[in-house]
This record gives sequence, structure tokens and C-alpha cells, in this order.
Amino acid sequence: MTKIIKEKSYRFEVPDGKKKERLDLYLTNLIENATRSKVQKLIEAQLVRVNGKLVRASYQVQPGDIVEAVQPITPRPENVEPEEISLDIVYEDEYLLIVNKPAGMVAHPAYANYTGTLVNALLYHTKKLSGLNEPGRPGIVHRIDKDTSGLLVVAKDDFTHAMLAAQFSKHTIQREYWAVVWGFFSEKTGEISSYITRSKSDRKKFTASTTEGKHALTLYEVLQEYEFASLLKLTLKTGRTHQIRVHLSAAGHPVFGDPVYGGRQIHAGSNLPKIKSGIQNLLEIMPRQALHAKTLGFIHPHTKKEMIFDSELPDDMKLLIEKLV
Repeated sequence: MTKIIKEKSYRFEVPDGKKKERLDLYLTNLIENATRSKVQKLIEAQLVRVNGKLVRASYQVQPGDIVEAVQPITPRPENVEPEEISLDIVYEDEYLLIVNKPAGMVAHPAYANYTGTLVNALLYHTKKLSGLNEPGRPGIVHRIDKDTSGLLVVAKDDFTHAMLAAQFSKHTIQREYWAVVWGFFSEKTGEISSYITRSKSDRKKFTASTTEGKHALTLYEVLQEYEFASLLKLTLKTGRTHQIRVHLSAAGHPVFGDPVYGGRQIHAGSNLPKIKSGIQNLLEIMPRQALHAKTLGFIHPHTKKEMIFDSELPDDMKLLIEKLV
């Protein structure tokens, strides 16, 4: 059994102008590699105080509040252990498998997420995974954000891994995402192009740039418009970290619910007073970014056949869209 070896303490003063926000969401956005469920566990364990008092996760932080939290830190395990975690496997053969990853699951072990990852689940499911990556990331050819759901391809041997990685490098992989975003586009189809670089003010975030970083290209198509939001199909032509979320935020249409890139701020224009309470209910339904990796296509490294996989939207996005209609 892993033992706690130390603690990390945090102290935040809520700045002037900060809109009211649930305590668990506020801390999730500020504590590196935190998840909402882990923050809620800290609150339940009485390791979080606001102005020196114990409060619930639903407490609305406001300017001037002093939020203090203590996070137990556990040592990194020497080996990644198999864990019996249910997987939604869309396809599997002797060379690779396609997983529909749920929102909230991290792809591989990393700081503060050493268990409960996709790799832990894969190691329980199969003993055959590629070893091209550094230890702790067997089989992982590519990743999607922790709180983005959708399709991932996993390699079972080194040749398959290398051939799939080459397709990603050449940008020949077909990847389509669906997202609910704030506002409306003047053109129903188009592209967003920029460089993407790490933010200088927050190292956990990325930002669009005209001069710095790596070039990124995202194609979009408006599938449906609602009262204050749109449903988009997005095609990745490059694969930069947080690419879709950064591009849509830079375009003024952040992904609905995105806690990092402005998706939890209300962008509803003149209708705000009338629909504000309804929007708050929708944000409760969608505590993460409303983004799903829906379609994945590639050439099978061994059969040389084109393979295309599609997945249904997860329940939270289905419910969000149902309420928006």
C-alpha cells in the first residue's frame, strides 16, 4: 500500500472582479493536474477552508475570500500496475485496439494521476502493448485531454506503433471532433489557423500566436445553431496540445463548459438577463468542456486497409444538446 510522504499547501485570495464560482471548480482550475472529483474529496476530508471555515463544495467563492487547501502527495509507483477498470473497446485485433475514452480518464500515469488511467486499464485487459514509449506509457500512440471524451488508437506491438505514429506525423490520420461552443459563426464552414505556444502567464495553458510556437490548422463546420450556442464538427489537420480549445477560444467561441479557456463565462449578449439561470443549469450539466473525439480513421499498418471508426456522443453532451434544442 502506498503511503503519504508529504503534503502540499495552497493559499489563494480570490481577486477583485472574479465572478462567483463553485469552490470545487475554482480549485480545479488553480491546482495543477487536479480533477473536480479529487478536489471534492479534499473538501469532504476537511482539507479545504474558506476564510478559516469548513464549507461545502458548492460554496460560491467571491472576491476577497481566502481559500486554503492541503493536498496529500503520494510517491510515484515504481511500476504501473494493472487495474480492473471497464473499457469501452470499439475494435480490437492482434495488432491494435480502439478505445472510446470517457471524460475524466487520464491517458497515462503522471504527477497526481498514478492510478485509474487508461494505461492501468489496458494492462489489465491485455499483456500485449507496444514498448516504444518511455516506461509508463505502453501502447499510447496519441492522447486526448483528460476531460475530452472519445476515440483513441492503442498499439500492441512496436511496428504497429511506429507506423501509426508516422501517419500522425504526416497528418494523414482522420480525426473529427464534435463540440458545443458559445455563439455563432458568420461562415458555416471555415478554418482557424495560427501558431500555438505555451502561455507565458500560465504554464498549464496554451495560446494562439501569429509568430511563436507550432503551426496549427483546424477546420470547422456548423452542424446546428441554438439560442446562444452552436454544435460544430471540427477536423484536425495538425495535432497540437489543446488545439481545438485554444483555436475556438481565440476565435471568440470557447467550448461550452471549458474551465481553462473561457467556456464557463457566459457569452450570451443581450439575452443574458432572461436566460442566465438556464445557462447556470446547463453549466452544471457540463462541468467539463463539451468536446468529443467522434471519428478516427487511418490505414491499418498490417492489412493496409482504410479503417474508420465512429462513436456516439457521451450522455452529458447528449443531455446538453437536448436542453439547448
